Amino acid sequence: MTHNLVADTISIIGHGGDEIEAYLAQPTDVDRVGSIVVIHHMPGYDDATKEICRDFAAHGYNALMPNLYSREAPGASPDDAAAVVRANGGVPDERLVGDVDAAMRHLKSLPHANGRVASIGYCSGGRQSFLAGCRLDLDAVIDCYGAFVTLDAPADMPFKFKAIVGETPNLSAPLLGLFGADDKNPTPDQVGVLERALTDAGKEFEFHSYEGAGHAFFWVGRPSYRPETAVEAWAVIYEFLGRTLA
Repeated sequence: MTHNLVADTISIIGHGGDEIEAYLAQPTDVDRVGSIVVIHHMPGYDDATKEICRDFAAHGYNALMPNLYSREAPGASPDDAAAVVRANGGVPDERLVGDVDAAMRHLKSLPHANGRVASIGYCSGGRQSFLAGCRLDLDAVIDCYGAFVTLDAPADMPFKFKAIVGETPNLSAPLLGLFGADDKNPTPDQVGVLERALTDAGKEFEFHSYEGAGHAFFWVGRPSYRPETAVEAWAVIYEFLGRTLA
């Protein structure tokens, strides 16, 4: 069933009391629904990720994407804002968690919210979704090919990301991981390290690795896009959310 929806740009109070931009999509023909914090990829708060928010709303979920780059480049294009953030080493982990927490609180305040919230992220956002799941009380966590979970970013890269696999025992919710078998970041070996850490910690998780897909296979319009894989993976996502956010 496809739901009617509304979507708009709003402001929320993020980490440190900062007012930040966010994109909210909501179904209009439901009574009580689960909610999703959408964490955008390194290329930024862009139209493609806003479309993902609208897709969640069309499937009957509230979806809110905070603009993680609001502070560095207010009003800038996604490409320009992403360039500034890359030059600064990426979004600090503490600030990211604070902004996701703010998004969770806003979603829970919506009149038709059922109080259950998931996070999903792509690329750097996949790492950040896992981090949020380890530091916040979520009901479901989705990591779409998140890099630098099990190892630090190389010194020759601008990012200052550190491995966060050591936080696995704190994971608060079931985890869904979606990965490309041809990805170089994270590689299948790196995914295996995370899988072992989750198993050792006794966490509930479900991983899917897709042959013939590399990094960013969800990204419509880019050479990395794999339509058949993306369709299959979206079905897995909605089945997972149906179980965890009901």
